[in-house]
Amino acid sequence: MQITQVKVHLTQSEDNKLKAFVTLTFDDMFVVRDLKIIEGKKGLFVAMPSVKMKEPCLKCHKKVPVRSKFCSQCGAKLPEHSLSEKGHSEDEDRKEDHRDIAHPITVEARDYIQTKVLEAYEAERKKG
Repeated sequence: MQITQVKVHLTQSEDNKLKAFVTLTFDDMFVVRDLKIIEGKKGLFVAMPSVKMKEPCLKCHKKVPVRSKFCSQCGAKLPEHSLSEKGHSEDEDRKEDHRDIAHPITVEARDYIQTKVLEAYEAERKKG
């Protein structure tokens, strides 16, 4: 499978860690949207598209984002999640807030995607 198109949409703010959103097309047949280029501690990296995890309110059963303090539907106070009970660090716990909806399975696939995306990002930055 080959990447046949990379569309980079730069963000407006230069001081923001989020540098761009990306859409990939594979073999002119399959599209993956909402990859993100993020400035991390070790430089730029590509984050896969993800969704924020939700859980039901105990009172009205509306789904609300994990770790919300109050229900956005009924206003009920939601139970607090204890980080120490789970035995996770805060960084590990934060990763559970989102789930990738598409991601490469092999290291080679991840490297291929990251290389193509970052090349297109640099080209787009030079144009604009």
